Amino acid sequence: MSFFKVILNTIPRPWLIKISYLIRPVISWWLKGDTYTDPIDGKSFKKLLPYGYGTQRENALSPSTLSLERHRLLWLYLKNETSFFETENSLKVLHIAPEQCFYSRFKSQKNLAYTTADIESPIADVKADICNLPFQDNEFDVILCNHVLEHIPDDARP
Repeated sequence: MSFFKVILNTIPRPWLIKISYLIRPVISWWLKGDTYTDPIDGKSFKKLLPYGYGTQRENALSPSTLSLERHRLLWLYLKNETSFFETENSLKVLHIAPEQCFYSRFKSQKNLAYTTADIESPIADVKADICNLPFQDNEFDVILCNHVLEHIPDDARP
C-alpha cells in the first residue's frame, strides 16, 4: 500500500485539510518541473501526486493547489465558458463542501459574495447539513456543489 493511500484512509479529512497547509509548499517545491501545469495557479511539476481511496490514479493531485482532475476541469469551465471571473459581473455564490483549491481564490474575487457551507469542513463559513440548509430560496446566483451526493445517507429524500 502506498504512503498516500495509507494517509487518505487513516487520517480524518478535517485533519488532512489542516495538515496540508503545512506540507503543500514543501511538496510543490520538491516536484517542481515542466511536465504538468495546474491551470488554477499556473504552477508546473515534473509529476503530480497519486490519489484515490481504493485504486490510486497516478498524476491526479496537484501538489500546489491540491486539485484533482475534476477541480481543474471545473476551473477551466468557469474561466473559459462562463462570466464567473469577470469583475463587472457581481455574483452571490454558495459553495457546498468547498474544495481547498478554490477557497482562497474565490474568497479573494472582488465580484463574488462567496459563502461556503459544509457539515464538518474546517474551512466552511457555515456548518450545515446539505439536506437542511439555513438559506432562503433564490438567495444565491450560483451554487457550486461538487462530489457530495455519495456522502448523503438518504439522497432520494424529497
